[in-house]
Amino acid sequence: MTYDSKIKSKQADLFFDAILKLENLEECYRFFEDICTVKEVQSISQRFKVAKLLRMNKTYNEIEKETGASTATISRINRSLNYGCDGYDIVFERMGVPSKEKR
Repeated sequence: MTYDSKIKSKQADLFFDAILKLENLEECYRFFEDICTVKEVQSISQRFKVAKLLRMNKTYNEIEKETGASTATISRINRSLNYGCDGYDIVFERMGVPSKEKR
């Protein structure tokens, strides 16, 4: 089955192919420091942490306290977990992040 992405383009393909070439954590840091601002990496990292905590059934208050994310951001990420493209689930399953219940 082929996934029909809203963001699919040759430009995005080039970018994602580049990411897939990275071999370790140090290479990721070096690449993302070059391609993103510090704030962009911090924002993406925060969203990922929020998604992980939501998957683990933490409350909005717990997540807000631990990450500093707004309830609006937490809610947006929760919608992605429940109604998105299952991208978070693919990664979390491969990372062994537990889920107390299927979303």
